Amino acid sequence: MPTPLQDHHPRPLLARADWQDLTGEWQFAHDDSDVGLAEHWQRRTDVFDRTITVPYPPESPASGIHDTGYHPVLWYRRVLHVTAPSPGRRLVLRFGAVDYRADVWVNGEHVVSHEGGQTPFAADITDSLTGDGEQVVVVRAWDDPHDLEQPRGKQDWQEQPHVIWYERTSGIWQPVWLEEVPGDHIESLLFTPSEPPGSFDVEVRLTRHSNQPVKVSIQLHLNDRTLVDDTWTVTGSLLRRRLTIQDNSFEAEPHHLLWSPEQPTLCDATVTVDGAGGVDRVESYLGFRTVGTDQHSFLLNGRPYYLRLALAQGYWPQSHLAAPSADTLRAEVELIKQLGFNGIRTHQKAEDPRFLYWCDRLGVLVCADSAATYSYSRRSLARSTREWMEIVERDAGHPCVVAWVAFNESWGVAQVASSEQQRDAVHGLYRLLKALDPSRPVIGNDGWEYVAGDLLGIHDYTHDPDTIHQRYANEDRVKNTVENGRPGGKQLTLGDASTAVPVPVLLSEFGGFTHAPDDPTTWSGYGVTDSPEQLLERLAALLEAVHGSTGLAGFCYTQLADTVQERNGLLTEDRKPKADLSLIAQIITGPAPLATQPTSPDRR
Repeated sequence: MPTPLQDHHPRPLLARADWQDLTGEWQFAHDDSDVGLAEHWQRRTDVFDRTITVPYPPESPASGIHDTGYHPVLWYRRVLHVTAPSPGRRLVLRFGAVDYRADVWVNGEHVVSHEGGQTPFAADITDSLTGDGEQVVVVRAWDDPHDLEQPRGKQDWQEQPHVIWYERTSGIWQPVWLEEVPGDHIESLLFTPSEPPGSFDVEVRLTRHSNQPVKVSIQLHLNDRTLVDDTWTVTGSLLRRRLTIQDNSFEAEPHHLLWSPEQPTLCDATVTVDGAGGVDRVESYLGFRTVGTDQHSFLLNGRPYYLRLALAQGYWPQSHLAAPSADTLRAEVELIKQLGFNGIRTHQKAEDPRFLYWCDRLGVLVCADSAATYSYSRRSLARSTREWMEIVERDAGHPCVVAWVAFNESWGVAQVASSEQQRDAVHGLYRLLKALDPSRPVIGNDGWEYVAGDLLGIHDYTHDPDTIHQRYANEDRVKNTVENGRPGGKQLTLGDASTAVPVPVLLSEFGGFTHAPDDPTTWSGYGVTDSPEQLLERLAALLEAVHGSTGLAGFCYTQLADTVQERNGLLTEDRKPKADLSLIAQIITGPAPLATQPTSPDRR
């Protein structure tokens, strides 16, 4: 069962009991003339004339600022009441994400810089403290709304949202917290399941403040059963081991260990480091599951598994890309399952780790997208690459994450069809993600203009079930569509990719029925339905054609919830179903496809 610590910790895969939540009210100021650095705002109090609620972006209503204009430079200030750690211990300030570039000062001393709007960073602030009592933290965030080389996803560069783009999310938009740790402590932890079932790789990376050997212990439990209990002496900063569970009772029925949406079994892990400053203890977990592909199917635990995904943008009208609350994230995952989906594709956003935690706990697959740039250059590619490396570093331990999606619809590589350089960029990022994480499939460019990837994703927004049948009814028709069709107006494959070894084909965006009859201003780019009954009727007809295909590895319906002008969600922006939820679930689930999900030898 989930522990209260992991339920609420900002980093559930590396949760410590001793942490201090720093969300809430901070002082705030816009710096439209960008004079704050020259005028040393990090040491002043008089310039902070407003109050913001962190971690909500200042463009959002939930922040208390709700100013959607162009404000590229933002400043935050908070006074902390801190007891200085005892000798041998350290105090670490952590940020879940700040969009896009951040500088942080403690008591006027610069402690860290970070670039990348979706990924975490931290600073050891121990040496910047002024003893016990009040400590001042100041953050400067820079987020140029017109910088098209910046990974921004669907954040609009215009002042008002248009077509498919939405309001910006600038500054601090994920949790901020303090952790007190020993001098020798765990910096990162990664469990990777391997074959045969019951074996796994573990990587523990340490931050060291001593030259003495430390003892690293790992305990793995399933309910009241101990699966692993090992201790090693480590002299450096990195421990890598391949381990096998010690409970022989699982050898006869290893499928009882396996994680899947139908059986999201998680083993609780405790990792400790005994070194300078005392014992560092973190709580984590491991899901025993493997993912991959063959020529026809997505594979979960070595067997074909049919994907029923929803496109999820993770956007809320009151808080934008920031989640309204941790409870909202759990409710989102529960709704996904209630709608009949077994997974999602996150879209143009690296999701909050707390959302991935509930996908792990409740059983929802995640194909993980990331924010794209809008232009191609050496700088944009470097920025995207750096951010992807940090995303994989943070999220690779989540069993729910079953694929990485490097590019979407050629965003950021708009000339990929004519530019060998941009095709090399797709190949390069695909290979980099495989090198960083060989345990998962990678989609190089989803939607069309495929040049590399372990799955081929097609975006096809026809609303005609007969057309869907003609294009995807069986493997021959899928092959013909891949080689000759242009559902999105562009070639589906480029160059040698059309004759490469076959990969599974996923209808990775389709549907998108707009249903917002009370709003005549709604953008209707995907077509409009007039009533809940008509929505269900059209949804059923389209899904019947998709379910009838024997040539697809699965589908991803657009989309889970409305996002500003895109009123094509099955849920409203406030996560209310647009039609009877149980009827939607019946349509999404459909008849069991041939390539469905046996995860154990006795499940056919």
